[in-house]
Formats: sequence, C-alpha cells, structure tokens
Amino acid sequence: MRITELFDQGEFVVTAEVGPPKGIHIEHLLEEAKEYLSDISAVNVTDNQSSVMRLGSLATCKALKDEGLTPIYQLTCRDRNRIALQSDLLSAAMLGIENLLLLTGDHTKMGDHPGAKPVFDLDSVSLIHTVCQLEKGVDLGGNELVGEPPKFAKGAVVSPCSDSVDAQLAKMERKVMAGADYFQTQAVYEPEKFIAFMEKAKQFGKPVQLGIVIPKSAGMAKFMNKNVAGIHIPDDMIAELAADKEKAKAGITGVEIAARIIKECKPYCQGVHIMALGWESKVPALLKQAGLR
Repeated sequence: MRITELFDQGEFVVTAEVGPPKGIHIEHLLEEAKEYLSDISAVNVTDNQSSVMRLGSLATCKALKDEGLTPIYQLTCRDRNRIALQSDLLSAAMLGIENLLLLTGDHTKMGDHPGAKPVFDLDSVSLIHTVCQLEKGVDLGGNELVGEPPKFAKGAVVSPCSDSVDAQLAKMERKVMAGADYFQTQAVYEPEKFIAFMEKAKQFGKPVQLGIVIPKSAGMAKFMNKNVAGIHIPDDMIAELAADKEKAKAGITGVEIAARIIKECKPYCQGVHIMALGWESKVPALLKQAGLR
C-alpha cells in the first residue's frame, strides 16, 4: 500500500523510523517493530544513516514487509551512481516495496569510513525526477523499461525550523516540481516556527508529516543544537530534561515534550514521523499522550 492513498483519504498518517544493525541479525529489530510499530501506517528504514555502514535498507524493508508491516525505503545518493540507484528502485518495486523517502545523504567523512569515496552522482531533486522517469517506463538514458513500470509514493524531506526559511521553501518547491508526493520534516522542537513555515508551505498542496525525535537527555539536546543542522531545542526544554535525570533517562520527560509538540502542531500538518533512535518502545506511549491512539 502506498501511503499517498492514506493522505488522499484524509487520514493523519503516523510513521516511525528504524535503523538496520551493523550486522546480519535483525531478529531483535523485527520483534520490536512488530511489538511497538504494528499499529502505525508505515515504517521508514534508514540507508546507512550518518554514513555509518550497516545492513542495507532494501533488505530490511523486505524483511519488515514479510512480517506484515508497510516499509518506507529510504534511498540516498551518497553511495550509488545513477545506474545503481535506478537498479535498486526497480528491485524495490519487484519486491513489492512502494513507499520511498529520497535523500541526498550525509557526506562519507561524517561516518565510520571517512576515507570512502562519496558518489553524489545525483542529488535528492534529481533522484525524485529519476523515479518519475521510471514510473513513465523510461530510464535516465532514455531507454524503455520492459513491461509495466513501477509506481511509488515519493517522499522528500524539508527542515521547517532552519534559520533560512526562504531557502527551505525554495528547496521544497524544487522537490515538488520534480515530482515529490509528500514530505517528512527534520525534527521539530519549536512549534511556532513549524506553524509559520506550514502557513507558507501550504501553497504547494503536498501533505507534510511533522518530524519528531524523542529527546533522551539534556546532553543529547545540547549535542543536537551544536551538531544537527535545522534543529534548535529551546533552553526551557533542556532545563526540563535536566531537572529530573532519572525521569529523563526513563523516557518519561522526552515523551511528554514530544507529545506536547505533536498536539500543538497537529492542526497544521497531515501526519507525524517519529525518529525513535532506539526508543521504539516509547512510541505507543507517545502516540497515546499525543491523542493519536
């Protein structure tokens, strides 16, 4: 099932993210996904997130699908040229994986193989265009595909709380023009900025999912402020996390903060995307507190 069908039906679409392990054993990932994420719309699978080598997103998507979940195949341009990207997209369609999140990807110098050669033959915009070409039955070389062409729900990302709102709107417009069907945002901690952004972004007429990362500690919040572009966690939230370290460690404070953000932003978006970062077990409580379950 393509999640665009859910948006079209007016459903508030809830997705969450999992990261494949650095190895071949995914029994724990599958069990946690079935236990904590089976009631949501779809599950994103990261693609060598932060340029750290892990089990492939496509194989993990297939394993999740076999367990009855709906996967979203995250695909980055960092590690593949246009031939490999198109081949992997066809492979996904052949395996029945219909949902995509298309990204440029972090540079290799950020990860655990800093000497690896980055590819970036395409970027996120041209990758979206590539998918649209395949859907028309033609590859980027102008060659016709054999048989029925694939059909995907094409997702893209945007950072609504970036310092440069106009630049983000321009990027969003380019992705819409290239063929993006829906958007998932970078993590939001400033609802007022998100709401202001959405008032401008509604001109594009595409569904947007609010991005949420459950904050685990004051230290994590400070690290994200320093190192993650497009994110700013306000001082009052950091103080809230620092006030009771045991409560924060148990995930209670982070879930409370995330639930408040979802409640405030829900009227302005068409869904929520939860980046649990290993806290998949907190997702049911978050959805309950946010009034989504």
